[in-house]
Amino acid sequence: MEKKNYLIDMDGVLVSGKVMIPGADQFVERLKEKNKNFLVLTNNPIYTPGDLSHRLQSAGLAIEKERIFSSAMATALFLKTQKSNGTAFVIGESGLTEAIHDAGFVITSTKPEYVVVGETHSYSIEQVTRAIRLISAGAHFLATNPDPNGPSEHGIVPACGAMTALIEKASGRAPFFIGKPNPIMMRLALNYIGGHSEETVMIGDRMDTDIVAGLQSGMETILVLSGVTKKEMIDSFPYQPRMVVNSVRDIVV
Repeated sequence: MEKKNYLIDMDGVLVSGKVMIPGADQFVERLKEKNKNFLVLTNNPIYTPGDLSHRLQSAGLAIEKERIFSSAMATALFLKTQKSNGTAFVIGESGLTEAIHDAGFVITSTKPEYVVVGETHSYSIEQVTRAIRLISAGAHFLATNPDPNGPSEHGIVPACGAMTALIEKASGRAPFFIGKPNPIMMRLALNYIGGHSEETVMIGDRMDTDIVAGLQSGMETILVLSGVTKKEMIDSFPYQPRMVVNSVRDIVV
């Protein structure tokens, strides 16, 4: 079956930090020339789609904000499917808070129905303590993504998975993660572009998030070796991608 839709991980696939992966611009242009429906996925909940679009354009990739879907957006859409209007205590930056507001939720620390943890440039022990107390009192515990760490210009930094581990240990309540590899994020992304799994390809650089999420959602999967996963690591996983390429430059659409 001809593939009409492409879900594309961002970091390690299109860019590495602030630098474009060689050939990524040509790949994006091929998608546009062939009128393929594509969406850039990221587990990073910090930035808004506009912020991420600017980052990609600064790297030389002409990708509009409407073609970007983050774990923050997925989390907000999930909340909306659970409750048309509600309240949430949120630990995160504008990418998450704006998405939750757009979903019709009020952000509050007074008896919220949900505690939502994302990522932030500076975690506050006061906020973390408040989250622990609210969850212990009965608030539902959601988190944007399970990544324990992420990259920065100065090395790795703690990410959502690390902070939620602290909160889980103290509260005794485990979070429900929305971002990859949860198939919910993939389904929400498909709904966002009006696509179907059997007509869609998932392209990523991580076996444990991108590829497994694509497989569990019924998509064809392509692993690129321009990011985290190296060729010698692939066989250690009990599931395999449909195709392995050096980078998106080698993908024919």
